[in-house]
Amino acid sequence: MSQDPDLVPGARVRHPTETDWGVGQVQSVIGPRATVNFPHAGKVVIDTRHVSLVVVRD
Repeated sequence: MSQDPDLVPGARVRHPTETDWGVGQVQSVIGPRATVNFPHAGKVVIDTRHVSLVVVRD
């Protein structure tokens, strides 16, 4: 699974199964791990090899 090239710090994303977390903002991406700050879940480290975050485009 290749990483979305739009998954960069500052990008807005949704978790595909935790929709109640809201739209989060990517804080950092190091290798396959993205740290995302979600309004209703706080800061979460996500392994993008197992979870495909959905980039929110305005």
